Amino acid sequence: MGFNRAVAVVVLLLTTASCAPHAAPLRGAVAPARLPPTALPPLHRKFLFHWSYSDRDIRARGDGAARVAPPDSVRIDLFIGQGLQGGSAVLIGDELRAAGNDQIRRYLPPIPLLWAALGRVAIPPAGDTIVRRTGDTLRADIGRDPRWRTIFIEDTVRRLELIDGGRIRQWVTRTGNQVRYEYPRQGRTLDLTITRVDTVSHFDATTWR
Repeated sequence: MGFNRAVAVVVLLLTTASCAPHAAPLRGAVAPARLPPTALPPLHRKFLFHWSYSDRDIRARGDGAARVAPPDSVRIDLFIGQGLQGGSAVLIGDELRAAGNDQIRRYLPPIPLLWAALGRVAIPPAGDTIVRRTGDTLRADIGRDPRWRTIFIEDTVRRLELIDGGRIRQWVTRTGNQVRYEYPRQGRTLDLTITRVDTVSHFDATTWR
């Protein structure tokens, strides 16, 4: 490997690492290794929202809808203008299916972070769980490397992080009617502003196709 190429590789590695913040040690008093329940409530709900997405290549924004049904089903529709394509996706459990236009996969976070955006913890099974509490805030590390860090406030999921190599690689935060997904290494962000939540009696079977 030539000198210039070696320098370029080092710079790239340093730049990539610097984009992902360090994961601080868990704070607080040791708590029992169990998490608050986060199952979807026994209601069929429709969320309406504004959204905006950006990465190194594109920017897009528009309106959207999420139809959520317990125990583990959601349909997401993104509508945009500016000549760009939106799309629809159905998430059931840990399987995400794009309906027609696969572009929507680019806009959405990985499945565990997508569920966290809806307030549900659904991460791959892991044997190691460390939980600490500070006042009304509970933090839990699940797994080793990589590991998932979940932050609850008053038993509600506020943040889920994917930590690898001691750095926070991707995360979702939930504050009020705002949801934000970030993946610094790829320059990806997705912001949702929830404008309305309706409870409905049921969803037609075609919703999940």
